Order: sequence, then C-alpha cells, then structure tokens
Amino acid sequence: MNGAKRSRVVISVDMEGVCGVSSWVQVSPPEFGGLVSGAEYERARVQMSREAAAAAEGAFAAGATDVLIGDSHDTMRNLLPEWLPERAHYVTGHDRPLSMVQGVQEEGVAALLLLGSHARAGSVRGPLAHTWNGFIRNVRIAGVDTGEYGLNALLAGHYGVPVAFASGDDVALSEIRAELGEGVETVAVKEGLSTFAAVHLHPAEAVRRIRAGAERGVRRALAGELSPHEARWPAPCQLSFEHQARADACERVPGVTRVDAVTVGWESPDAFHLFQTFRLLAKVAEVRLNG
Repeated sequence: MNGAKRSRVVISVDMEGVCGVSSWVQVSPPEFGGLVSGAEYERARVQMSREAAAAAEGAFAAGATDVLIGDSHDTMRNLLPEWLPERAHYVTGHDRPLSMVQGVQEEGVAALLLLGSHARAGSVRGPLAHTWNGFIRNVRIAGVDTGEYGLNALLAGHYGVPVAFASGDDVALSEIRAELGEGVETVAVKEGLSTFAAVHLHPAEAVRRIRAGAERGVRRALAGELSPHEARWPAPCQLSFEHQARADACERVPGVTRVDAVTVGWESPDAFHLFQTFRLLAKVAEVRLNG
C-alpha cells in the first residue's frame, strides 16, 4: 500500500445468513434455480439490504472514509440500492475478478466485513450450509476444512486486509472464529436448528446489533489491532465433490491431481492463485452426470 493510510472498508453481503432466512426459496431469484420465488425472496432482499446499510453506517461511525458494499449472493444482483447509505458505493454482477471480495485489492482498504455468512458444506445445524454451490462437499486448505469465509479471508489477506466483522448464523460464526481468530467481531442473527430451520432475532434487532458490531470491528481495524488471515505457502489444497464424475472433469486440468474417487488436489503459491484455481475447478465441475 506504499504506506498509505488505510481507512476504507469493503463489505461482502451474502444472503443465506441474513435474519429470517432458512429456505432456498427465500434466497432464489425468480429467474434462477427453478424454485418458486416471490414475496419471500423480495422480503429477504429487503433485509439483506437493511443489514448491509447497517454495517456501512457502523463503518462510517468508526471512521471509515469510504465504504464499498458488494452484493455477493447468486446472481449478485439482489441488493436494493435505495436502502443503502447515499455516501456508500456498491458493486453488483457475478463476473467480477475477485468475486465476493471485489475491492479488497484497492489502495487504503483497512477491513473486510462478511455479512450474511453461512456455515460450510457438511456442517451440522447450519441453515442452508454449503460452499459456493450445491455439489461441493468440502474444501480443505493446508489441512484445514473451510468454507466461503475462509476462501474470502485468505484472498483479502493476500492484499493485507483483515476480516474485522462477520454476521450470520451461529454455526457459521463459530467456524469463522475458530479459523480466523476470536479477534473477529461477530453478530449472530439466528440460531441454527437444522438445514432448513432456525430461531431468528427480530429483523430490526438484527440491524441494530450489526451496526454496533460493525462499528466495533472497524474501530479495531483502523487502530491496527487486527492481522490479515494467512496460510502457509505453497498451500496444499483439496476440493471434494458429491459425485466422482465432477472429480473426473477436474483431474484433467493441468496442475491438478486425483486424491480419491471424489477429491482432487493442487498446490498454490499464494492466495490469489488458490482462489482463482478454486473458481476454475468449481466451474469445470459443472458437468452433466447422466453420461
């Protein structure tokens, strides 16, 4: 960063971990997924936008000079901009170079905030627990099982940016603290009961807690109290799927090796390579399974 003062904040907003959400119907845009959408999706969009706005206001209150809000769910066209603070910027569209954390590479970014976080694939009691899509079984980096939060935190760490705050369900936040450290400020907006059930805060209370938590987290980041997430490089990485045909396809990518029937592995020299290789393999794995 050439010694530049870090006072900017990037907020990545997913939808599965938003207060009130516990069904795929609630997070499925009408034109995708073949699920019945409508009033429940529109209501979830509003809450997603309210929580994003609350985090942005908290960041500004803590001293952030610029806030970029990234829509990070599905089509990445879910946020309702009229709910966002007028002084914030926002980014939409799914074909972004850094995907869910677009913006962390810019000069002067002090912190990444992860809103709407959900547990990784295979987690017990995590509402809508998954990693990236519905067919990835597990991601392991340097021997650690992780989810989207870990991938995003490592990529942010590549640019020297720590995760300062996370909100979502209690299972996801427990995983985040275990991997990223107890220094990350967290706010649970719901308690997971099963894959499709949760006990939620009132939406307004969730917004209040997110604003306060984001402010605390950003204050710590601006004070230099947080460290970027890092892994040992070159990091051995593994990606497993629910069907071996997906591993068959990924094994053909140069630099990728077969670990077992449903798992492939590779080594990355840094987090940028890791993240882009993961994205490539997730796309390659979108194969037809009927032969």
